[in-house]
Amino acid sequence: MDLKYLLFIGSALGFSLALGVCIIILAYSKTYPVIFRSKKERQFFDPATGVYINFPAISDKRSLNLSVIVPAYNEEERLGPMLDECLDYLESRRKSGAFSYEVIVVSDGSTDQTVSKALSYTKKHSCERVRVLALEKNRGKGGAVRLGMLSARGSLLLFADADGATKFADLRKLEDSLKELVVSDYLSKPEITADTLAITVGSRAHLEDEAVASRTVFRTILMYGFHFLVWLFAVKGIRDTQCGFKLLTRKAAAICFESMHVERWAFDVELLYIAQKLNIPISEVAVNWTEIEGSKVTPVWSWLQMGLDLGLIWLRYTIGAWKIRSKGD
Repeated sequence: MDLKYLLFIGSALGFSLALGVCIIILAYSKTYPVIFRSKKERQFFDPATGVYINFPAISDKRSLNLSVIVPAYNEEERLGPMLDECLDYLESRRKSGAFSYEVIVVSDGSTDQTVSKALSYTKKHSCERVRVLALEKNRGKGGAVRLGMLSARGSLLLFADADGATKFADLRKLEDSLKELVVSDYLSKPEITADTLAITVGSRAHLEDEAVASRTVFRTILMYGFHFLVWLFAVKGIRDTQCGFKLLTRKAAAICFESMHVERWAFDVELLYIAQKLNIPISEVAVNWTEIEGSKVTPVWSWLQMGLDLGLIWLRYTIGAWKIRSKGD
């Protein structure tokens, strides 16, 4: 059989398969995300009064300087030390000047005592300072962060991992970098900052050489492969998309998280992809980071899964199966 004919048949079959996949994706994808919350997930518990109170919406006017969102799935062991460091730092700032904050712990369908542990901090600090959003089912880290963001009151919104891997005082670095982007001090002009578009991401890229030295060759290849896929399919110019320490203005959080589809590990990439497509200014700042035992991420499988997700994110946006709401929507 002629080689050119075989190549033609192979190309035709490949094209047909790709076309079929695109048609299926278009048929079964929702153009804009549908964000469902049960009645219980729209409320937080106030231990002082014994009643449930509705969370505000991100579309409401800001009423605090900073909201900290802490996604937590079965984190009864690691959550306490993280909240101790976080609240000690935030309380010291509140007592030393005009600074207001809240911490929203989002239990992502936890089956251990994560909710009870978080509520103990609400009892200690009041629900004005610490609120617990208990999701009925596990949605994934991205889903937990999103619902926390959409329930926040701050001019600036930070999400920080429950393991406490990032030194919380590095928030100052993110604030200083964000201040340069918005050209405004969010403590003295919170309304202006809240309505400006900007994102600052914590980065562990400066620790990469040390990390490579301690990894196997296979895991190092996977890590660099993932970074290449991020650059190829989604985000340009950000060395570390996965660090769980990101600071957003209120308006940027509302636009990006209401447009986001991915609710699991690759959500950070989609978040930054959306921001870059909308020309939202992004800065990257080195932070102090220490690996904490008990990670929920299985390195090899998670990287492979995120690599697949990256390709699907790119494909869905490219063929129009997913679309991004404009800044004015």
